Amino acid sequence: MTVISAAHELLDGDVYIDLRTSLGLPLHLKCEGFNFAGSIKIQPAVRMVEAAQRDGLIGPDSVLIESSSGNLGVALAVIAASKGMKFICVTDPHCNPATTALIRAFGAEVVVVDDPDASGSYLAARKAYVRSSCARNPHHVWLNQYENPANWIAHYENTAALLAKDFPDLDTLFIGTGTGGTLMGCARYFREHRPEIRIIAVDSMGSVSFAGAPGPRHIPGLGASAPMPLIDPALVDEVIRIHEVDTIHTCRRLAARGLLLGGSSGTVITAAAQWFAHHGGATRTAVAIAPDLGERYLNTIYNDTWVGHYYSQDDLDKILETS
Repeated sequence: MTVISAAHELLDGDVYIDLRTSLGLPLHLKCEGFNFAGSIKIQPAVRMVEAAQRDGLIGPDSVLIESSSGNLGVALAVIAASKGMKFICVTDPHCNPATTALIRAFGAEVVVVDDPDASGSYLAARKAYVRSSCARNPHHVWLNQYENPANWIAHYENTAALLAKDFPDLDTLFIGTGTGGTLMGCARYFREHRPEIRIIAVDSMGSVSFAGAPGPRHIPGLGASAPMPLIDPALVDEVIRIHEVDTIHTCRRLAARGLLLGGSSGTVITAAAQWFAHHGGATRTAVAIAPDLGERYLNTIYNDTWVGHYYSQDDLDKILETS
């Protein structure tokens, strides 16, 4: 029995789904959405806030401010509400409407940066807004998820350690890549403790997290328009990039079987399916980390009108025919 006294104390439900029944994949899916923030981002958010409090960076008049495409913003909103703090989430038009509504419901302020920078990057524009805000207001505290070591340390100490305990025969691990916190925390842990495990990073087409040409991306969560400082490609065995249409297809296939998962989760599962198609029985025990659940994507990847707006009619027909 788990008993908590504050919302931010519930971090990991330790729930796995065996996808052999639903998708025919020899894969266990580690579901990270069963907490009050609805995603894996609760772990680094708690760690970053606690580290800042311990280091004296957060005082009674402090206002947390952070750039986020969605899930971390919700996590920090939960923590701020739980701890009686103020929080400003700086996001952009790609953030799901349900996500911004959630952040506001927890009492936080949402700032939507509508204009990208000269290179077309909303990420750079969001970070520029945060820097400017901190320069104007000395009470504003930027945790900076993009460079904060507490981001990956949370996953080194929690996510990876739990995986090692639950799967002593683990040999292949699929991890989505956003800021790189989950990926680097798990990669560092297993490189130190079980270096034989294959670490497969999952990225979105159009992301430059592992070099490559930038391109349009409409599903928030994974990928980045600029290299992420936390990521060390040398710790990764393989990188798989996924088209967003394939992400949507996978999410809808799972929803048709009663499993409503988020875009980041659908991307990771798609990558695992493609890897198995090429490698067959090259693994004994494989796990994929599913960062989020699907409720906040109801108006986007589960909505035909939204899909039709951002993708071609052929893409929409493919999704509708095969879901």
